Amino acid sequence: MGVSMASGITTSILLETVLLRRGADKLPWGLAFRTATGMSLVSMLAMETMQNLVDYHLTGGVVLLDDPRFWAAALVSMGAGFLAPMPYNYWRLVKYGKSCH
Repeated sequence: MGVSMASGITTSILLETVLLRRGADKLPWGLAFRTATGMSLVSMLAMETMQNLVDYHLTGGVVLLDDPRFWAAALVSMGAGFLAPMPYNYWRLVKYGKSCH
């Protein structure tokens, strides 16, 4: 579970850093990294944790690519991961008037 969480969070922060550096914002690398981390670290931790917990609960950690129950569990875990950071994102919208993403 730790490897998948680290991979997801690292990939997200790297992509956001590059987009903030190369996109319309043209932020310096250090500021782009700090902005990307501030925007999504809490959201990503909540999302990755919930997805992994739901997936493990439904599959027991067994990956059977030819089993429809595995794919149904994947869909349920993605839905849980989508819903998990919503309270935090809503709070940021209310407090700061801007979204995390």
